[in-house]
Amino acid sequence: MTERPNILILMVDQLNGTLFPDGPADWLHAPNLKALAARSVRFANAYTGSPLCAPGRASFMSGQLPSRTRVYDNAAEFASDIPTFAHHLRRAGYATTLSGKMHFVGPDQMHGFEERLTTDIYPADFGWTPDYRKPGERIDWWYHNLGSVTGAGVAEITNQLEYDDDVAHQATQKLYDLSRGADARPWCLTVSFTHPHDPYVARRKYWDLYEDCARLDPAVPAIPYDDQDAHSKRLMDACDWRAFDLTPDQVRRARHGYFANISYIDDKIGEILAVLKATRQEAIVVFVSDHGDMLGDRGLWFKMNFFEGSARVPLMVAAPGLTPARIDTAVSTIDVTPTLCDLAGVSMAEVMPWTDGESLVPLAQGTARTTPVAIEYAAEGSWAPLVCLRQGDFKYTRCSLDPEQLFDLSTDPDESRNLAADPTHAVTLAAFRAQADARWDLARFDAAVRESQARRWVVYEALRNGAFFPWDFQPLQKASERYMRNHMDLNVLEEQKRFPRGE
Repeated sequence: MTERPNILILMVDQLNGTLFPDGPADWLHAPNLKALAARSVRFANAYTGSPLCAPGRASFMSGQLPSRTRVYDNAAEFASDIPTFAHHLRRAGYATTLSGKMHFVGPDQMHGFEERLTTDIYPADFGWTPDYRKPGERIDWWYHNLGSVTGAGVAEITNQLEYDDDVAHQATQKLYDLSRGADARPWCLTVSFTHPHDPYVARRKYWDLYEDCARLDPAVPAIPYDDQDAHSKRLMDACDWRAFDLTPDQVRRARHGYFANISYIDDKIGEILAVLKATRQEAIVVFVSDHGDMLGDRGLWFKMNFFEGSARVPLMVAAPGLTPARIDTAVSTIDVTPTLCDLAGVSMAEVMPWTDGESLVPLAQGTARTTPVAIEYAAEGSWAPLVCLRQGDFKYTRCSLDPEQLFDLSTDPDESRNLAADPTHAVTLAAFRAQADARWDLARFDAAVRESQARRWVVYEALRNGAFFPWDFQPLQKASERYMRNHMDLNVLEEQKRFPRGE
């Protein structure tokens, strides 16, 4: 088993992929990620499986879209019978560990990981379930609002900083532990941060890096509500936009904090990679985000739509046999699981008929990819499922409630001109329609989402009555197996816990 490569997955939350055109943009203060990019295959047009945390992460881990995983939103259970990359690798003899967030909902809080080093940052129950039976209803205690924008600024500690500080610490400690060789198995360590996800609050040392930043104003000016497309109007309403009169300075401060937190995460990733190097361990390194953030472009914030800022993510893979290069072909985070298995020599043949993703290794080695990237969304701010196809220069969006959208990203990167009614693009539109018809039955998709929501509302209300048994993961430490205890030989212990070994 030792010939299989170790794997280090570095995942961040809500990182806008347009800021990573070929690794981090030049103006970002991200030296560690720039160094990683220099030795990686950079997928410049990578997309999430779904632009929201839990569905995007379940798709990333399983290689399946939400219509298969049934993780439609941030309160949908991730079923235990769906294999993840952690299952595939663990089955092949890997030690699989998670430090940080993966937003698992339901009683299974492992999903193939043998060990979790931290708890999650978000709840594991059904409390955040949307309700298509009540279109337009805002559930104020957990729906996004623009307070994250108006509250942007500087702080030395926050809920999220506390979390990610611990995620990085636990990850580095695990790398030290792995270096000591007590476990001969190859390892897969997933380190998953919650930054730069809003709120846009950063430590002073990172905030100050962007005092003279020329990109604090959105690249695409805000579009008045009445001129927005139908889904964007729903998202603005879901974010309670009327309750906030955003000023240009507040918008700039929010973007300022966001950029600062990219630098914070870069520092944390630098700490992890430094320990990997210092302990002389080699590993495939994957860097990815679950989805993006609109950052005020078009007047929209956060995610939940298919525009580039929300749906496009950074994806970089540094692995033996893959020559560092930029690849512009559109790919997806659902391709990561088959890619990891391919690189590790682990077969997914038994479940590939029910997997939406495909290995990126052939593409990275020069083989053309002909399949489109598919994206789905069926969570808060929507009243029916939305689907998207991205292929070549074009992006196509469909929802049973809305007019179709077709954008040519090569000539219109800001997605300002919907070409669906343009007769010169009728052939392209027809081709996307045919692909969408073959892939999705939107009426069936909608019915499945509604059934799931209705069931979860009943279960959640029942389980909150009487005794409450939370599903939140509780990390435990075996105190009797740490440091020095009387059932241990001190001389053996000191030698085993040292790297490198003494003379």
